Amino acid sequence: MSTSALTGPRGPRALVADDEVLTGEAVALDLQPIGLGMRVLGGFIDAVLAWAIYLVVLLWGVASLIDAGILGPGTFQIFAIVLLIVSFAVVPITVETLTRGRSLGKLAAGGRIVRTDGGAIGFRHAFIRGIVGVLEVYMTVGGIALLVGVFTPRAQRLGDLVAGTYSERARRPPLPPPAPGIPEPLTGWAEIADVARLPDRLDAQVTRFAAGAARMNPAVRARISAELANDVRPFVSPVPDVPPELLLAGVAAVRRERDRATLRTERERAAILGGEDPMTGAPLDAAR
Repeated sequence: MSTSALTGPRGPRALVADDEVLTGEAVALDLQPIGLGMRVLGGFIDAVLAWAIYLVVLLWGVASLIDAGILGPGTFQIFAIVLLIVSFAVVPITVETLTRGRSLGKLAAGGRIVRTDGGAIGFRHAFIRGIVGVLEVYMTVGGIALLVGVFTPRAQRLGDLVAGTYSERARRPPLPPPAPGIPEPLTGWAEIADVARLPDRLDAQVTRFAAGAARMNPAVRARISAELANDVRPFVSPVPDVPPELLLAGVAAVRRERDRATLRTERERAAILGGEDPMTGAPLDAAR
């Protein structure tokens, strides 16, 4: 994952990854785009629904209008063209506008359309995507959309590039379970402790050990705790003068609670940026 420097009058200040969004408070949000395969799946579902609407209304509408004497041979073609525009342009644009970038296909694929800055899309974005989508999705059977998506980092289709949008992964990982609690001897240490992010493998080992230490053989438990404590100490400052097992329990509790706080804050900021109330999920009334 490549990064870019955020520069200012005093030089570089931070590194922001290409798949992150920087908010106005200079907080980088990790908003992940969904993959090309899931985008194709979502687009296929939306296309099937559009064709279903078109065919059902066409067959039912033609029969009803002919019976009513409204539709004749000369007006059938006009009716079919208007219905085609409504099914493949008006309906998708309306749905994306009202749902802020969601549709049945996108929900099934676990994504939603957002602006490139992570915010919720409006009518202008949905209109551009819908009009361009007629060309690249329906008139070329998805060929242009697939070709462009292969060569863009966020699997964006042509309509996304023109509208300034992409498909964000809407299914976020669940918050980790609450920490078992800071051991009593480490309560004061936890308030001032600087526990850096552990390597993924070491973090998983510490978490598993903290959860299953009570069921281990005492000799094995002591050996593993000593080895893990030696690996953890370079990431902890200050290092408390406690037995290895107690140190691991404290580190696991601190890291888990801070991870929960970070994910909770990121989720709230992403919801606000997307035009939703972080508490209720209801759309915010802020004008865009």
